[in-house]
Amino acid sequence: MPPSWPASLATLVRLRNLLMAAAGVAIGGVLVRGRIVIPPEIWWAMASAFLLGAAGNVANDVADLEADRVNRPDRPLVAGRISTDTAVIVGGIAGGLGLLAAWFVGMRVFAVGLAALVVMIAYSPLLKRRMLLGNVAVAVIAGLPPIYGALALGWWQAGLVPSALAAILHLAREVVKDLEDEPGDRAQGRRTIPISWGREAAFLTAAISLILFVPASLAPWFAGWYGRRYGAGVMAIDLLVLAVVWRLLGRQLPGARSALKAAMVAGLAVLLWDRL
Repeated sequence: MPPSWPASLATLVRLRNLLMAAAGVAIGGVLVRGRIVIPPEIWWAMASAFLLGAAGNVANDVADLEADRVNRPDRPLVAGRISTDTAVIVGGIAGGLGLLAAWFVGMRVFAVGLAALVVMIAYSPLLKRRMLLGNVAVAVIAGLPPIYGALALGWWQAGLVPSALAAILHLAREVVKDLEDEPGDRAQGRRTIPISWGREAAFLTAAISLILFVPASLAPWFAGWYGRRYGAGVMAIDLLVLAVVWRLLGRQLPGARSALKAAMVAGLAVLLWDRL
C-alpha cells in the first residue's frame, strides 16, 4: 500500500529533521535563560526554523529531481506521489510563513532567516557543484538553530558552541551523503568531493571532520562553560562518533548517516540535561 498524501508530504519536507531544528532553537533559548522556559519569542523562532527548513528541503528536492531518479527513486516527487507544482506551492507558502514568523521576533532574526533560506535554495542547483564550499554552507545552516534561538532572546553567543559542534557533525554527514549520492550527482555533472577528488578523499574528509569534533566537544567542558553532566554526556557521544570514524576509515558507509543523526539528537539532550 503506497504512503498517504500526508505521509508523503512529511517525507518531502523531512519532518524529523525539522522537529530537530525546532528543538535546537529551543535549546538556544534555554542556554540564554539558564533554565527550561520557552517564551513567545522562542515559539515564533521555532516555527520560523521549522517552516524555513521545510521550504529549503522542498526546493532541494525539486532541484534534485533528476539525481533522485538515480539515487532515491522512492522520494515523493520521483515516485509521483506529490507533483512538482504542488511541491513548489508548499515550499513557497512555508518560506513565506517562516519569514513572517521571523519578522515577528525581530529584524535581526528575520535577516538571519532570510540569508539561511537563500543558501538553502541555492544549495542543490549552485553550491553543491562547488565541492567543499557547498558542504560547509549546508553544514553551517544546519547547525544554526541554537544561535537562531539565542538570537531571538538577544544573546546569540549563547548558542555558538552547540551550533559549531552541530555544524562539524553536519559537515561529515554531508560528505557521507555525497558518497551515497555519487551516481546521481555524476549524472548531473556535479563536482562533489567523491567525484572530483575521489572516494578515498571523501572518506578521509568525513573522518577528519569527526576526529576534530572530539576535542572541540570536550573543550567547553574543560573551559568550565558546561557542567559535569555535559562532560559525561559528550564523552558518550564522542565514543559513538569515533565508532563512525572507524567505519569510515574502513570505507564502510552503511549506518554512518543514521549514527551521526543520533549523535546530534543526543547532543541536544545533553545540553538540556546540563541545564536541569
